[in-house]
Amino acid sequence: MPNSCNIESKKIMTSGAIAITILVYSALLFAVTYFTSRNAGNKEYFKGNNASPWYVIAYGMIGASLSGVTFMSVPGNVLNTQFSYMMLVLGFFIGYLVIINVLLPLYYKLNLTSIYSFLEQRMGLQSYRTGAFFFMLSRTIGASFRMFLVVSVLQAFVFEKMGVPFIITVSVFIILILLYTYQGGIKTIIWTDTLQTTCMLGGAIISVYLISKNLDWSFADVIHHVRNSKYSQMIFTDFTDKKNWLKQLMSGAFITIVMTGLDQEMMQKNLSCRSLKDAQKNMLSFSIVLIFVNLIFLSLGVLLYAYCEAKGISLPAKTDELFPFVAIEQLGPIAGLVFIIGLISAAYPSADGALTSLTTSFCIDILRLEKRTDLSEKKSIRLRTIVHIGFAFLLLSVILYFKHINNEAVITMLFKIAGYTYGPLLGMFAFGLYTKRVAMDGLVPIICIISPIICFVLNMNSKDWFEYEFGFELLILNGLLTFLGLLLISKKPKIA
Repeated sequence: MPNSCNIESKKIMTSGAIAITILVYSALLFAVTYFTSRNAGNKEYFKGNNASPWYVIAYGMIGASLSGVTFMSVPGNVLNTQFSYMMLVLGFFIGYLVIINVLLPLYYKLNLTSIYSFLEQRMGLQSYRTGAFFFMLSRTIGASFRMFLVVSVLQAFVFEKMGVPFIITVSVFIILILLYTYQGGIKTIIWTDTLQTTCMLGGAIISVYLISKNLDWSFADVIHHVRNSKYSQMIFTDFTDKKNWLKQLMSGAFITIVMTGLDQEMMQKNLSCRSLKDAQKNMLSFSIVLIFVNLIFLSLGVLLYAYCEAKGISLPAKTDELFPFVAIEQLGPIAGLVFIIGLISAAYPSADGALTSLTTSFCIDILRLEKRTDLSEKKSIRLRTIVHIGFAFLLLSVILYFKHINNEAVITMLFKIAGYTYGPLLGMFAFGLYTKRVAMDGLVPIICIISPIICFVLNMNSKDWFEYEFGFELLILNGLLTFLGLLLISKKPKIA
């Protein structure tokens, strides 16, 4: 019979302490916002006035990279993937090295605010707008999924019991994010990320401690059980398996290149550093620490399943629900509160950085705000604020839509969508960087639409057609098809 903790204590925790915790956490965010957004103009909003300390960015980027996806999905998904996810993480590191040595020097050399400006300089206006469009589509979908995951858990375990509708819960979070980001932009995000990272990592580490204490395991026992667990297999050699180590490694590298190196949200933080050297130090230190952080979350997953097995607890229907189920309903009020703090800290970076980067991309890439000479600084800021509010409502709308279609682990869905929407960016940047050919700018959008469609058809039918099932490597194929398509519509440059 499943174990249960004191129901009354849980009710007190969910209705009282959690509400206070959310208010206190939000108050801390607004305190940081007050000091970072005073007298902020567009330069501070878009690039932090190029004065951000690299070590602060590096630390904050941990939380921004993890968000609710890692906090929720990675521990629970250990059941399906074991430790094969670590090969993906090692692939991340390879991707970061490419960003450090190839992309960051390019962005700093061209002094970019929006990284998609490179596409205009190299390929033309339509290519530039196409790149910006795919980023905005990708980031809107990705940020909405992340936010949806976190808010859904808070709704199910907290606010629903208090009689608060889902639309109210998510609206309050979006409004809070809107209020603390609309003025300071990236300058504010960099510093609020440090608070969010601290709380998220603290939540994971304390949860590991509380579970191991409940199981009466020492630190050495934890290491032993994780290492010898049936979930700890890291290397899978069957190439037809989604978990194949080489496919995971390659996919991780390309996922990082496109979802960090070709992503305005992540690069905007790096471009706010004082120099290229600082940005490279930030990225290298961040990428090394991220390996160990992901190992902690995978180990947490092993402990969660070990706890359920030891206590005879029935597993929840979805793997994403395992961590909140154990923390809130099984380990008691303290563990539940720790989890909620970590989850809240994952909720904010799911949308705040996205909101800022989407606003930046739209203002720079679509409205061409940096090149407008007909607007005063005051009018320019007002226009940027309107765009910021518009994207906040867009994120809210997409989250409400996804509420009705979520039917699998969000981390898998997130990367699957990224495989379709980031692939064209990968192909365009590769073409611009590694060829000197001139593409027919007007045809570039067509190629970038056809490539994801071909990938979608292949993904839906590959098991029947080839007895092969695509995993994250679909992103590589998507980028390759875009690259080949651009070659077909290009010609050699004229010799001056």
